[in-house]
Amino acid sequence: MRILITGTAGFVGFHLANRLLDDGHEVVGFDAMTPYYDVRLKAARHAILARRPGFRALTGRVEDMDALRHAADLADPEMVVHLAAQAGVRYSIDHPQTYADSNLIGSFNIVELARGLKLRHLMLASTSSVYGANTALPFAESDKADLPLTFYAATKKAMEEMSHAYAHLFSIPTTCFRFFTVYGPWGRPDMALFRFVEAIEDGRPIEVYGEGRMRRDFTYVGDLVEAIARLADCPPSIGRPVQVEGVADTLSPVAPWRVVNIAGGKPVELIDFVSAIERCLGKRAVRRMLPMQPGDAAVTFADHRLLEALTGYAPKTQVEDGVAAFVEWYREHWARTTPAPVPA
Repeated sequence: MRILITGTAGFVGFHLANRLLDDGHEVVGFDAMTPYYDVRLKAARHAILARRPGFRALTGRVEDMDALRHAADLADPEMVVHLAAQAGVRYSIDHPQTYADSNLIGSFNIVELARGLKLRHLMLASTSSVYGANTALPFAESDKADLPLTFYAATKKAMEEMSHAYAHLFSIPTTCFRFFTVYGPWGRPDMALFRFVEAIEDGRPIEVYGEGRMRRDFTYVGDLVEAIARLADCPPSIGRPVQVEGVADTLSPVAPWRVVNIAGGKPVELIDFVSAIERCLGKRAVRRMLPMQPGDAAVTFADHRLLEALTGYAPKTQVEDGVAAFVEWYREHWARTTPAPVPA
């Protein structure tokens, strides 16, 4: 299959492109290479993909419709996977315009682009953050998600709603998948695992928010891309809901559209996550315990029964194993091969 993926220099996009290339697909990757975090990491990911037969890369922003159309002309895609976004819950508090540009305008451009393509499947990355102030656990896709706690979450929920409208109006088979705290090799430096490992290795204290009592449904990146690859073969079709007892399908009654959680459904306390990192590093952290930050949820916990009903799969990697894989990558690749940034 011919596939256009936005965000292939990003953490998830890199792993997904690798997986789909392994499966024999042709992939055109589209990425803006923005400096939200160390661009050398993005360049290293794309350099690996560039050596793979069947991969072609283009640089551009999803806010630039002309650049997207050029990418679509090159890819002639049968499927589009939209992963490019301005990420980060806390960053959205002080930099909302960046999220409006990338996540609102950019996502609109993607669905508008899809309107002119004959796609087998349009897939869009959303987030567990859309559950916002929900208190019922585990988070089920059929729950209302109308109380976002951050602008980041609001932009992702808006993307879901835009894609539903386009799926209804133009019969675009569309799946939105909600990520839950993805981690693993080649991960983002702004996320807890990377920051904790880097600090502990350097002998610096780590900041543990929520006194370490926050719980997260950590999802190993290999499990995530396996789930996406399987969902790719399950484009929604009106009138064909999942028929599994106890599973609430989110298939729209008026559009070939659904939303699916991707997570293991086993929340882990942050303090236990830190302990797993310490065991894998063979070092104790200097822990600086701090209160919750604005916009943080106390717990994320996914109901993944719909994913399992659709694909026969649910994430299984244990946190200790996933952390060990990251530590191995960090020590063997990043820490040894990457020079220190040049001071500004």
